[in-house]
Amino acid sequence: MKVIWITGASSGIGEALAYAFSAAGDKVLISARRTEELERVKAGCANPGMVRVLPMDLLDTASFGERVREAIGAFGQVDILVHNGGVTQRGYVVDTELAVQRQVMELDYFSYVALTKAMLPHFIERKSGHFVVMSSVMGKIGTPMRSAYAAAKHALHGFFDCLRAEVAAMGILVTVLTPGYVQTNISQHAITGDGSALGKASENIEKGLPASRAADKIMRAVRKGRYEAYIGKRSMEWVALVLNRLAPGLVMKLAPKFVPK
Repeated sequence: MKVIWITGASSGIGEALAYAFSAAGDKVLISARRTEELERVKAGCANPGMVRVLPMDLLDTASFGERVREAIGAFGQVDILVHNGGVTQRGYVVDTELAVQRQVMELDYFSYVALTKAMLPHFIERKSGHFVVMSSVMGKIGTPMRSAYAAAKHALHGFFDCLRAEVAAMGILVTVLTPGYVQTNISQHAITGDGSALGKASENIEKGLPASRAADKIMRAVRKGRYEAYIGKRSMEWVALVLNRLAPGLVMKLAPKFVPK
């Protein structure tokens, strides 16, 4: 039995992970901005008595020290921190305001860095801990209309690869996940070039891997202590990741065709 803290747990993959870890008998902390949604998720867990609701705003990095103290105090320790909160983006570079680029980077990259730094002393003291980081296929490959999102996800790989190298000898693990299309509402909340919400579903996401199956794959990767793991169907995205390792020039030639649907 471990203590799992999941951010972005009020919907999508985070919600599915809360259900999966709870069903496995783990103690679970769930965080997001919407308290009422977190309470709904808690009620839906297999063992709600071992679930704690910890509301937090990932853009309020000044509060992270207190949130970490609350998280540790809930069950006496945290074993696994799942960085899952964030937002995606849709818009060509020429149409995307700099403020939007900064907003996505603040949420999808700097909040992860800040919360990691706040949690790291606890892991170092215990000589144990596991950071699980929700990147994306876009953290490996760049396609049209995703510049801010891809930039933030690429940055996560660099930061957490360096962190892994620093803390491996301390017994601390880092797993970076690269999900493909997973059935969530992420597209509806995507930020467009002027900062407004996209407000519509994505055909690719609607045909993606169910969130519950994604959670199962993530749990297996976490239990095995994987450095990285692709989470999705054996689809064009998976093929693109393989090609990006073997023939990156070909992927760059094909990338202009992958406009989000």
